[in-house]
Amino acid sequence: MFRTILFATDGSALAERVLLYVEHLARQERARVIVLHAYDPLPQYRATERYQALADQLLAVAEEIVDDAVRQLRQAGVEAVPDVREGPAPTAILEAARAYDVDLIVMGTRGLRNVNEVILGSVSHHVLRHAPCPVLVVP
Repeated sequence: MFRTILFATDGSALAERVLLYVEHLARQERARVIVLHAYDPLPQYRATERYQALADQLLAVAEEIVDDAVRQLRQAGVEAVPDVREGPAPTAILEAARAYDVDLIVMGTRGLRNVNEVILGSVSHHVLRHAPCPVLVVP
């Protein structure tokens, strides 16, 4: 049923738990997993001398988050593809879902923003509303 699964991770403890769901589902479905992390390089610092160093550090952390998840999936026998994108997470997730033509997006819930997002984080809320495919949100 699911050939390609997009796992959106922020590297948090919750994302580590969600990875277990992704691994199990991918093995059951024999699906390929796209591991995505989006980072935003703090535009308010663009004019400073140290901006590039900060942006490089953010990219390195993003790559580490994705590489760790990819490594875990591959060790479990799951085909996994890394994808690191610069920009807001909701936009990156939706763009990747369309680019890879995924059958399912899997992500965790996060922080509280307003009454509409008491249960879901703002990223998961946005993705649920605009996704081109089913979304599994793991609490």
